[in-house]
Amino acid sequence: MPLVTTTRTGLVDQVIAQMRELVASGEWPLGQRIPPEAELVNALGVGRNTVREAVRALAHAGLLEVRQGDGTFVRATSELSGAVSRLCDTELRQVLEVRRALEVESARLAANARTEADVADLEIALRERDTALAERDSERVVHTDSRFHLRLVEASHNPVLIQLYQGISEAVLSSVATTFDPEVPPERDVSHTELLEAVRDGHPERAAAEAGGFLDELLAEFTSGEEHDTA
Repeated sequence: MPLVTTTRTGLVDQVIAQMRELVASGEWPLGQRIPPEAELVNALGVGRNTVREAVRALAHAGLLEVRQGDGTFVRATSELSGAVSRLCDTELRQVLEVRRALEVESARLAANARTEADVADLEIALRERDTALAERDSERVVHTDSRFHLRLVEASHNPVLIQLYQGISEAVLSSVATTFDPEVPPERDVSHTELLEAVRDGHPERAAAEAGGFLDELLAEFTSGEEHDTA
């Protein structure tokens, strides 16, 4: 999505809106450095102060991160995601607890609301996840596992729940990356087959139990690790 020259009313707000859309759409990917100030000034047809104010506002909202001497980078894809990142920071337990709350209810709702298209998409997502796990490809595991869970939440067809989950997407990715160990034998990987079957067969309570079960295991492992570290 190309930048367009703004009008002279509400310049900062217009620039903020354009930058926010570039981040949300993925045109400026997570973790990537955005164009330098001079390039933004030329593309937008505004002054340096306007660009600086917009960047400052988006940095305050958590979408951008200004690194002195290195540039400005995309930190989150939405204000909600940025807020979650600031709240959770590196606290894995908090992320897992929030994931559990959202994913359990999503699974319960999805078992009643899923469509045939949802089930087909989930089957594809699960196959891709399982293939990545079998190959011990950490990067692919992170993205395919996160994609499966997002698709499951989307199958709930609850727009508020979906937006909330999308808001913690970066935290979810980080939690998967932290908890996956490629050195662990594949037979010890968590299977999501029964979760998908419960959703497909329309069993909300079983789906909720399956969704909560593996996260409870992760939380238990995390608690055990904390206790070991402090022993």
